[in-house]
Amino acid sequence: MSLLHFHFALLLLFCKTFPAISFQQHEEITTTMEQFSAYSIHEPPHSSQSISLSLDAHALHNQFDELSAFSDSPHPSVTRVLYTDKDVLARRYVKNLMEIAGLSVREDAIGNIFGRWEGLEPEFAAVATGSHIDAIPFSGKYDGVVGVLGAIEAINVLKRSGFKPRRSLEVILFTSEEPTRFGIGCLGSRLLSGSENLANALKTATDSQNTSFLDAARSAGYAKDGDDLSSVFLKKGAYSAFVELHIEQGPILENEGISIGIVTAIAAPASLKVEFEGNGGHVGAVLMPNRNDAGLAAAELALAVEKHVLDSGSIDTVGTVGILELHPGAINSIPSKSHIEIDTRDIDEERRNHVIEKIHQSAIKITKTRGVKLSEFSIISQDPPALSSDAVIRAVETATRELNLTSKLMISRAYHDSLFMARLSPTGMIFIPCYKGYSHKPEEFASIQDVANGVKVLASTLAKLSLQ
Repeated sequence: MSLLHFHFALLLLFCKTFPAISFQQHEEITTTMEQFSAYSIHEPPHSSQSISLSLDAHALHNQFDELSAFSDSPHPSVTRVLYTDKDVLARRYVKNLMEIAGLSVREDAIGNIFGRWEGLEPEFAAVATGSHIDAIPFSGKYDGVVGVLGAIEAINVLKRSGFKPRRSLEVILFTSEEPTRFGIGCLGSRLLSGSENLANALKTATDSQNTSFLDAARSAGYAKDGDDLSSVFLKKGAYSAFVELHIEQGPILENEGISIGIVTAIAAPASLKVEFEGNGGHVGAVLMPNRNDAGLAAAELALAVEKHVLDSGSIDTVGTVGILELHPGAINSIPSKSHIEIDTRDIDEERRNHVIEKIHQSAIKITKTRGVKLSEFSIISQDPPALSSDAVIRAVETATRELNLTSKLMISRAYHDSLFMARLSPTGMIFIPCYKGYSHKPEEFASIQDVANGVKVLASTLAKLSLQ
């Protein structure tokens, strides 16, 4: 044995004798060995630029179809509501895919599901990705699901390439992004972000069938350790970064022929509830000058919402009256009560809140001109918007450029779990085109090529962030 080989063997023996070395120590030892031997022994997989991304598009396509079968409405629609039998079966399906991918799986008290790929430096904060699989009644099979099945496949892509993450990578399936059952959007991610108010509210929350949240959770196998849900909370900095892959839910990328949308900000909604009380009566007997019509008051406020949103001067300000109910609801009876619910959102919180104040002023004015009472004007929820992290945006931009895909910086006018993950860590989103911008309906569709592009960008982005 030559002296060079002898010293080289000693260094190898040292590494075997003391295996618990950090990533930095590993790199220092490797550098010493290279300098001593004059040969490069660095492994290419440690560089995110050198990985070859191989995706199983056929298997991924089948997974979308298989998951969509867990539905309470007939094909091609999907209905998957929190803690129902179909939701539980769908969760089991995803957990199985995580295990097949070699991820260690855990669940928290409300059913957020985590699949972890341990990195070379497991003590460092992990990089996370994920989305949701619950679906509003009669919706499609891509909303949220792209960010869950796509995230698992992104891990598979990196494993096939031989890549070794420095920071651990974690896939999260968030519980109940949709507010379908208990009226709370982004329930899982909102609670992860540490919302004490939500944790307390869930102790008494019930659905339309008067089933409590806690009973529903327990029927699905969760919330077994009592009513305290604070165990779900994560500390700020629990993740070094979070990235969510999602269909755009709008037509911009498809119309412009662009492969990837890089989200710079997420608009946040404020939800309002307004009720008017007037005087009812027979539609033939009460003359028009003598009426105090609560229905017309609601209609006038609905038009005022549109006016105030348009007057904001920004295309990013939107407002919608999604619910308008009249009492007693008979064609030959003047409405004595009206109930409306309004959604207004913007990426600028101050501008959005100014619109809310204008709506309130209009409601008060209407009571005077129509002789009705404003029995309620309340803000149900009012979340702040979120800005994407510059570091995450740069990682997505670089990944997209290296894959020779076209991209566009854009905002998300729909809100997502990323809105609340931004309270815990630097966050960003990757959009892919969807057919005509359709979402929340059976016609929702994303081509397997667009999904594949998104998965590859996600995989490359995760690789880059894991090495930071």
